[in-house]
Amino acid sequence: MPIFSASLGSFTSISFLSTSQSQSQSHLSPFKLTVKTPWQWQHHHYLTSKVLVSASGNTQIPNTELLQRPTPPDPLDDVRQARRSSDWKAAKTYQDSKLIYNGRVEGFNSGGLLVRFYSIMGFLPFPQLSPVHASKEPEKSIQEIAQGLIGSIMSVKVILADEDNKKLIFSEKEAAWSKFSKQVNVGDIFEVRVGYVEDYGAFVHLRFPDGLYRLTGLIHVSEVSWDLIQDVRDILKVGDEVRVKVVGIDWGKSRINLSIRQLEEDPLLETLDKVIPQDGSADPDSMSGGDSGSIEPLPGLETILEELLQEDGIYDVRISRQGFEKRVVSQDLQLWLCNAPPTNQRFTLLARAGRQVQEIHLTTSLDQEGIKKALQRVLERVP
Repeated sequence: MPIFSASLGSFTSISFLSTSQSQSQSHLSPFKLTVKTPWQWQHHHYLTSKVLVSASGNTQIPNTELLQRPTPPDPLDDVRQARRSSDWKAAKTYQDSKLIYNGRVEGFNSGGLLVRFYSIMGFLPFPQLSPVHASKEPEKSIQEIAQGLIGSIMSVKVILADEDNKKLIFSEKEAAWSKFSKQVNVGDIFEVRVGYVEDYGAFVHLRFPDGLYRLTGLIHVSEVSWDLIQDVRDILKVGDEVRVKVVGIDWGKSRINLSIRQLEEDPLLETLDKVIPQDGSADPDSMSGGDSGSIEPLPGLETILEELLQEDGIYDVRISRQGFEKRVVSQDLQLWLCNAPPTNQRFTLLARAGRQVQEIHLTTSLDQEGIKKALQRVLERVP
């Protein structure tokens, strides 16, 4: 018979020594009782207690150890992981196919918007936002604009889906390009607003017929003015509104090239009279005439004239006049064809370098297109 009875919560197991055992094993005193409590699943641990019981019946509990139980596997984890893996594959498909995805804006940070893609949270950097937002509310900061976009559905394209590095990047600009670029053609005239300016040119937002600024294009520094520009910021500033002409579209790189100067009259359209004022405001020595022997050709021009004489259909080439402009368009030698067709086998070219302009008369049987091709062949031969 046991010499005691005790209750200590719910026991998984109790081990003790009986009286009979103590009689046969008198050296085992005091008696020992080990108690293990059940698993405490809600706390993920259990208690192991050592209880010492003396022969007189007194009980002592010297210590209690708390053992951490590993978190049991969640059967839903495998399901969630499988779903995330499937969503990453879907994101990669969107990237490769360039499809547009409509995602919900969940929040933002200092660098951009947080956009949900099924079970994955993606990122849309502020530079990849369409210009339509800032154009609607130009007085607001980018952070204020981002705050107002939370909860909205945004059309975007996936431009990076990297599951290994957990990077999912969106672009609203690319989605806008797919929607609106087909409405833009070379030669079109647009009202634009300057978004930001770099050393090489100004990025401007194109205004569409609905009054919204949908796409962004570049006015290269060489297309800002006929004058020689040292710094684009001297001419264009953020927020300026100007008219531009579409001079090129790169469909592969989603780029629109624009020009301001091509909407202005070319200062070298036809003759020297268009360049140098004839109302008496020019300096007395701004114009000079004579034959080709009395006017020294611009650097590099003499070789070009000699080569032109080697072309079939060109019989004579000579410098008739020269003048000096008040502005510098280019330091390099430039040749300009007259817009007017040849008259009485006579055609006019203009050569320009720095402020100096020289008028060249050609005697030729070629038409305007033939003269252009002859000049192209000459320029290919001249280093």
